[in-house]
Parts: sequence; C-alpha cells; structure tokens
Amino acid sequence: MGLGAPEIIIIVLVILLLFGGKKIPELMRGLGKGVREFKEGQKGVEKEEKTYNQDDRN
Repeated sequence: MGLGAPEIIIIVLVILLLFGGKKIPELMRGLGKGVREFKEGQKGVEKEEKTYNQDDRN
C-alpha cells in the first residue's frame, strides 16, 4: 500500500507544474530546514523527559 514508481512520478510532475523548476531547490531547502528543526525539537523534548524522570526518582 506504499507509493510505487508511477505515483512518485505523478507527484513529481505535479510539483514541477505547480512551482516550476526554479522554485524547487528553494522549496527543498525549506523542507530540509523544517525537518532538521523538528528533529532538534524532538531531541530536546526527549532530553527534558529523561531529566524529569531522573528527578522524579530521587
């Protein structure tokens, strides 16, 4: 039930039609930055949980 090659090709074509070739690198940079910030935030929450759990045990 995952994405196959035909579905991925259609998605890429739609993105090209909507944004054009010049905008795609900018969109990918923004997407990469967003994913990176999300992961950093997730690590921060995990660190706070560990600290809270350790303090709770003491």
